[in-house]
Amino acid sequence: MEKRWNLDQLYLSFQDQSFLNDIETLTHMLEDMQEYSQKEKTEDNLKSYLEQSNQFSDLVEKIYAFISLTMSSDTTNQDALKYSSVIENLLASFADAQAKIDRWIGQFDLNHIQDSYIQEHLFVLKETQEHNRYLLSDEGEKILAQMKTTGSSAWLKYKDQLIASMKVSMDGKEYPLTEVLNMAYSKDKEVRKKAYEAEIASYLQVEQGVASALNAIKGEAITSANLRGYDSVLQRTLIDSRMSQKTLDVLISTMKKALPMFERYFQLKAQALGYTDGLPWYELYAPIVESDMSYPFEKGSQFVVEQFYTFSKHLGDYAKKAIENQWIDVYPRTGKVGGAFCHNLHCVQESRFLLNYGNEFGDTITLGHELGHGFHGECLNTQTALNADYPMPIAETASTFCETIIKKAALKSADAKDKLFILENELCDCAQVIVDIYSRYLFESRLIEKRQEGPLSVEEIKDLMLEAQKEAYGHGLDHRYLHPYMWTWKPHYYEADYAFYNFPYAFGLLLAKGLYGLYQKQGATFADTYEHFLSLTGKMSLEDVGKSVGIDLQDPAFWQNSIDMIKDDIDLFEKLLKQLV
Repeated sequence: MEKRWNLDQLYLSFQDQSFLNDIETLTHMLEDMQEYSQKEKTEDNLKSYLEQSNQFSDLVEKIYAFISLTMSSDTTNQDALKYSSVIENLLASFADAQAKIDRWIGQFDLNHIQDSYIQEHLFVLKETQEHNRYLLSDEGEKILAQMKTTGSSAWLKYKDQLIASMKVSMDGKEYPLTEVLNMAYSKDKEVRKKAYEAEIASYLQVEQGVASALNAIKGEAITSANLRGYDSVLQRTLIDSRMSQKTLDVLISTMKKALPMFERYFQLKAQALGYTDGLPWYELYAPIVESDMSYPFEKGSQFVVEQFYTFSKHLGDYAKKAIENQWIDVYPRTGKVGGAFCHNLHCVQESRFLLNYGNEFGDTITLGHELGHGFHGECLNTQTALNADYPMPIAETASTFCETIIKKAALKSADAKDKLFILENELCDCAQVIVDIYSRYLFESRLIEKRQEGPLSVEEIKDLMLEAQKEAYGHGLDHRYLHPYMWTWKPHYYEADYAFYNFPYAFGLLLAKGLYGLYQKQGATFADTYEHFLSLTGKMSLEDVGKSVGIDLQDPAFWQNSIDMIKDDIDLFEKLLKQLV
């Protein structure tokens, strides 16, 4: 069985009359909403706008999700490509009207609102008023939105098609990139090395095209930020993330301080595998010990459900529902995008999950991670669409919390060998989220800085990537075997309006560990606290969401406590290595 997701809850096909009717409805809604900027500034009109805006958001999500999910599972689908352009052009045509509406909202005195429905949306409304300072003229907003459809949006599709259509030649056979990436987890050292070498060589066929896409998208991000009056692309990201510069500075400082600790972990792993000059890149995911922990999807999904039930019935029931109701596209195939993601569908109160499952324990962890994203959406289903739209950094918290549940529960029942196996997976993931994410943050910061002077060549981009990796990994890796092409297939660099989608992963990991620490102290009663915490994430700043559970995100001690939990795991890892290897 192929185990592909079922999208019938959205639409049956692109010829489905419901799909065509909804596009027509969306067109009419756009026309109706344009009138709000001309209406009298009354509470009734503001409430009416909010109600229609919530309906509009759900409808856009439903249509766009069907298109994007179809393209993710089949990047060559011509109907999806066609309607993607149709929707983008429709929404672009509304940009100037939206700017006028935002200015209309800016004229309201929100401190004296009586209506309860409006009061529920005060955070979003005040945020709109704050964002108004970065609006262009009505005509400027329209032009920028329309240019985006033939600019960054088009480049993103081009990059996705290049990567999805790549063929990696190895031992006289061609493989899709996603399948070769999964070979990094192979138990066979020769397979891991061959896969790495074949992967690196394969990028020669797409490097110029992908570099052009990256240059174009980052160029647009810089231009847009400058035109709008942001101090930098990063400032725009922080404002959109509802996160202060101080919080980010404390987070990055904590990550940098932790690098020597992770260097020790890499060196321990290198020594265990017989290397003296640090760990080669192709051994980052190498198993330290042989384990019988093979996890075909049926076994892995059952394991995830069982561990989720140890936290709460709601979480376990949710995972079971997602698996049984064909919400998941499981296995890699040609034409399907790489990686894994969750797409929450507030419009139908469901989610869809894309995996490239490879039957390893790490794939089971990825399943749990993505289901965590989905549970976040589940906890927001009681909110309106406007109040369910949470920022990037908090997006990785629920997913990482669910990972922690699975790993901690698995460690309890494992023997020494399997305990080392599980711990290695945990530390491998933590290293990726702290060390590699730190390298990506350095890379993107420097890329954007240099891109302001003009487009970068492929060699310049590769050099920036290698420089960032050396700085982050230190002597933990063998510098002869790094990965100069890590910027090619990672999707996070290619969204013009969402730059720096790297530090949110570290934020999510360390916040999740902090929350797990609260769970350990409070026990089963924490489940309700946790769900309430998630339900607030669309209508508060990150700092205020943290305060709702007694966490100060600007206190270095909070972040360091989470790092110390990882240090304890490294200490146990070293102890088990001495016993078993």
